[in-house]
Amino acid sequence: MITRTAKLALLAAVAIFYTLVIFNNLTDFASNYQFVRHVLMMDTTLPGNHGMWRAITSAGADTSFYVIIIAWEIVTAFLLWWGCIALFLALPRPSPGFEAAKRVPLIALTLSLLMWLVAFISVGGEWFLMWQSRTWNGEETAFRDFTVVGIVLLFLMRPETNTQP
Repeated sequence: MITRTAKLALLAAVAIFYTLVIFNNLTDFASNYQFVRHVLMMDTTLPGNHGMWRAITSAGADTSFYVIIIAWEIVTAFLLWWGCIALFLALPRPSPGFEAAKRVPLIALTLSLLMWLVAFISVGGEWFLMWQSRTWNGEETAFRDFTVVGIVLLFLMRPETNTQP
């Protein structure tokens, strides 16, 4: 029961994190919008780089990117909280029941990993060369968040043993 409770607690911690990220993005829309805007504009990348043709300077496009990121976070948070409820209800069940309750958290954590890896590290970091910016570089944060969520996913997916109630 201790391992199951630890899995639930870590999943809830990720859900709290996403809830706070969404809260910050919605209550202080402009701050993180500026981050997305500058990454897409590539205006603080190394001077003379040959990737500037990739820059997006349209206000509508950067707003769309930011809204998509927030929507992605909202869906992820919803699934994380749903997963917390599923795991909580499955705590006393036999192992197959608890294993089955991991489906929604698996989807939620995978969506989170994809956001950090695809949207921030790959698209932001490599396509828009965010790694070149001293001011608007979120790769370290994205890597940290990817790593934390990945560890939670690996721990959550450890199979249940028959010795657990």
